[in-house]
Amino acid sequence: MINTKSLLIKLGRKFPRHLALKNNDPYVGLQCGKLKERISKIVLCLDLDASILDEIIEIKPDLVITHHPFIYGTPAKVFESDPSKKLIVDKLEANDIAVYSYHTNFDEGEGGMNDALAKALNLENIHQLETLPMARGGTLPTPMSAKEFAYYALDAFDVSYGLLIDEGEEVIETVALIGGGGSYHWYLAKDAGYDIYISGDIPHHRRREITVSKYNYLDLPHEIERIFMPTMKKILLDIEENLEVIIIDHEKLPKLIQEVALND
Repeated sequence: MINTKSLLIKLGRKFPRHLALKNNDPYVGLQCGKLKERISKIVLCLDLDASILDEIIEIKPDLVITHHPFIYGTPAKVFESDPSKKLIVDKLEANDIAVYSYHTNFDEGEGGMNDALAKALNLENIHQLETLPMARGGTLPTPMSAKEFAYYALDAFDVSYGLLIDEGEEVIETVALIGGGGSYHWYLAKDAGYDIYISGDIPHHRRREITVSKYNYLDLPHEIERIFMPTMKKILLDIEENLEVIIIDHEKLPKLIQEVALND
């Protein structure tokens, strides 16, 4: 068990709110509920939604920590556009469960999301990009082709598909990345000299920009950010080894449908 204020202060030093604010993300922190004085049991999830609400209530945690803010905006506007979230909040608060989020402050902070993703690729010399501090860059232990690297990344992040644009350097040695929806930063990775950039949620016209610019880009599902949960669990247990930390990993990738030749 640990004093809640002490825990949040220590997490705040690692992932300060100002990192989120400078990324136009003011909705981190307490999402709903009242913080308890002391904490012994924490649930971690990437997103909190109705599909896991009953499970969370059954677990009876002292705190739920999510990566993506459950209420992304002012509560009044969020509840007006999505009344189901008000029902979820009411149910959580009726069961004395508070929800706290670490989003872009976790993405950018040292030892957070993008450091964890870079380490999962076994990158060497991992560092922030000078022009894009949220991103991480590094060098592969072994150079490989763009296609080989794409399969290497799928295996490293335990996802089954990605979208590869391989119009740039034929041999991949250096990699830059931002987990989630950071595809619009691709040109900063290119200008910094990286052979390929990884992110997600890329729209059509951005794919065309990258293709025309003769660059390499790998678009991976947002779900690679599931690495938040084991990473945050280790951080919490390093702070207080006696905490009970429960991971709920409920998000499944959509099914990939592709045309297959009849004689394949």
